[in-house]
Amino acid sequence: MTGTGEPTGYMERTRLYYRALGYSPDYVWAHFDDVPFARLAQPLAQSRIAIVTTSSPGDRSNADARGVRRVWSGAVSPPPQSWVTDDLAWDKDSTHMRDRESFLPIETAQGLAAEGMFAGLTPHFHGIPTEYSHRKTTKEDAPALLSLLRDERADGVLLFPI
Repeated sequence: MTGTGEPTGYMERTRLYYRALGYSPDYVWAHFDDVPFARLAQPLAQSRIAIVTTSSPGDRSNADARGVRRVWSGAVSPPPQSWVTDDLAWDKDSTHMRDRESFLPIETAQGLAAEGMFAGLTPHFHGIPTEYSHRKTTKEDAPALLSLLRDERADGVLLFPI
């Protein structure tokens, strides 16, 4: 919590964490001056939704020979049951990866679609790597993801960062 009682935002919390570890200067996140988001063209109940996560598949099939990760896709049905993430850097004291629904909620989304909240899911969910390269994020990963979303005719996206 901040001094005002409001929760500390993710980016500020991360910035403070890296400062406490002695990193300087502060990391600068990739951003767009013109945000590429738009309102839905039809009601949500008529929209086909894609799930996008920043998690990676357990078999590392989304990495090239040099270990550079790329945008990838997985089938919504059946959903993957596990991830192998022990070699990645994340706060293992505060969270875990045993509950896939917490970072890739396919079954929950399917239940919401069955209730009529939206028309359904695209056949695949998509993963986008969290790289430290602004150039790769903006010039490679974002366009690759957009292409996949257009190919599957997604009307909207649910984003699940990990």
